[in-house]
Amino acid sequence: MPDDFTLSDAGTGAFLFDVAAGQVFDEARQGRLLALADSLTGLHGIDDVVPGMNNLMVVFDPLVVEAGDIERRLVDGWRRAAPAEGDGRSHDIAVIYGGPDLADVATGLGLSVDDVVEWHSAAVYKVAAIGAMPGFPYLSGLDPRLAMPRRAVPRQGVPKGAVIVGGGQAGIMPITAPSGWHILGRTDFSLFDPHRAAPATLRPGDRVRFIVAGVER
Repeated sequence: MPDDFTLSDAGTGAFLFDVAAGQVFDEARQGRLLALADSLTGLHGIDDVVPGMNNLMVVFDPLVVEAGDIERRLVDGWRRAAPAEGDGRSHDIAVIYGGPDLADVATGLGLSVDDVVEWHSAAVYKVAAIGAMPGFPYLSGLDPRLAMPRRAVPRQGVPKGAVIVGGGQAGIMPITAPSGWHILGRTDFSLFDPHRAAPATLRPGDRVRFIVAGVER
């Protein structure tokens, strides 16, 4: 059976371990990836372990540990890895639904605004990865009935706290920045503080529920 991963050099002191080349996102596979990341974090010679949606970047010091040793740890660890049930913290995030895209999303999907709010807030999301910008969570678990392409023309300034969807994923803006995702509402939940020991509030593997705090029409 061929290996279900690819391993690529990413410079003299890093590997990119990709477990889903050409495949769609799969939560069970991503759970194995997070388990592998946990097993490598803090090991001698490893400087950083960064999980993505379908991959893992491992940065190491080649003067301290041999590349072959890191490669063996990755391959053996992946073959042993199993997603741990119930790991990760749970977060309830209050959302005021409304804003520039809620009605348009509902119309485009042939739904009512109440349908969109109900289905978006009923899901239990999992933080698949943190990236794109400081503290930004890629959330798996969006109801497939709410999946839709991103905006043809991205906005140049989607505000901090915007609760957004794009493709088959959900997210929350940690800062004001450009984005082509659709805005469904807003929250005061703080996602990033550079003065904390762990600046990002959410971590891969955490679970998120959106609580309806109001609906603006």
